[in-house]
Amino acid sequence: MRIWTSEHTFEHSWDTVVTAAWRKYPNPLNPSVVGLDVLDRSIDAEGKLKSHRLMSTSWGMPGWVAKLIGMQETAFASEHSVVDPKNKVFTLNSRNLTLSNVLTVNEQLVYCQHPTDPNKTLLKQEATVTVSGLPLCSKLEKMMTDAMNNNANKGRQAMEFVIDKVKKEARELTTEAHKCMDNVLPKTSSL
Repeated sequence: MRIWTSEHTFEHSWDTVVTAAWRKYPNPLNPSVVGLDVLDRSIDAEGKLKSHRLMSTSWGMPGWVAKLIGMQETAFASEHSVVDPKNKVFTLNSRNLTLSNVLTVNEQLVYCQHPTDPNKTLLKQEATVTVSGLPLCSKLEKMMTDAMNNNANKGRQAMEFVIDKVKKEARELTTEAHKCMDNVLPKTSSL
């Protein structure tokens, strides 16, 4: 088993980052997630949004590794998430569903308001990778965590891409709302 961890600070508020996280896929900067389906979504008595999604991914592994572990081109993962707006914490837990007897990947992402700056968001990531029943298990686990590290960087770039997109859409909506208000409000004439 190999454990991988990472921390990153986004220079954006928690609300902005969480909005972008929900809209992260599809994304040209991180094309590994090729599909995302909501299986269940509800709000509990405490006002927390709970979701269960199915992710279809293409890991882009070297062909020899995919063949060795019997991985198909598309892999699936189950993702459970909780958005706690009161405490400003968004937690995502995912695990692979494909090859669970050979390869186990469990990952947790936690987006929380930065402890010292409310205009920033802290992302903490942790994953455990276990390969069993194959030769060179340790080497394969290291390859997987190296790929996770590379994908985490791409994921952060993808988040910034979406954040920019969300902010641009907000500016456009604000401009459009001002135009509508100008057309609706009566024009006053000076006498």
